[in-house]
Amino acid sequence: MTNNNAHFERNRKLVESALLVAIATVLSMVKLVELPYGGSITLASMLPIVLIAYRSGILWGLGSGFVYGVIQQLLGLKNLSYFTTWQSILAIILLDYLVAFAALGLGGVFRKALNRQSYALVAGSVVGCAVRYICHVISGATVWAGLSIPSGAAIGYSLIYNATYMLPETIILALLAFYLGELIDFRVERPARLTESALSKKGDVVTILASVIALGALIFDVASIFGHMQNAESGEFDITGLAVHGPFVKSFWLSVIVVTAVALAVVCTLIVLRKTAFREESSERNIADGSDK
Repeated sequence: MTNNNAHFERNRKLVESALLVAIATVLSMVKLVELPYGGSITLASMLPIVLIAYRSGILWGLGSGFVYGVIQQLLGLKNLSYFTTWQSILAIILLDYLVAFAALGLGGVFRKALNRQSYALVAGSVVGCAVRYICHVISGATVWAGLSIPSGAAIGYSLIYNATYMLPETIILALLAFYLGELIDFRVERPARLTESALSKKGDVVTILASVIALGALIFDVASIFGHMQNAESGEFDITGLAVHGPFVKSFWLSVIVVTAVALAVVCTLIVLRKTAFREESSERNIADGSDK
């Protein structure tokens, strides 16, 4: 009986991991923003790998992340055409794909350390993204230096460039990981809705909506400003690119200011509504508790 249970559990993990890797691959193709020199902001494409690591353990997560990295490498084969030496090609394969995405298997490292599932998922997501970011920074400062990253001050440029997409990507991942962690119990064999969510029933939608709006404005601003700071020919970052004269630059800054101001106003309004909903729910609970007594 024990052997049958172990066989079933292994098959469950295998099928579940294969399905989640496939979902991650599809989500990676939904690019909200794609940078001209590599890197993109997706619809939480790394979340399925984090869930594998959280549910099945770090080893399964590392293995699934490695497979996911292989798939991403196959989808990005054109990037290898920029290099002629085997050392450079090997470095790209390892740093930008295999090791970078395998690191997402660290998403389950806090399962036992943190009792609250949503916190464990968020912490694991941030750690996995941080390791992936480090891999991309090293790759940019070494292999890509002289191509998409200028040779001078390559580390600084690589830090900035990779942060422009990894930071929003991490925020999206953390938000969705937290939200799902509050709604669904991933610690059981068959994930089920948590009976008592830590999120307010009336305020959870408002919270997520405010976060999405703020993140959308951040992505728009970063993509717009970054596009003007990097020279399209040399790849160098130059802040003077933001001072281009003419009607276009005026409309550019106007759009950034308007989007930021509108998003800020809407988010502040939603925060007030969230607090109101929380007070109403607290009052309802107090009344209900009094009635029960």
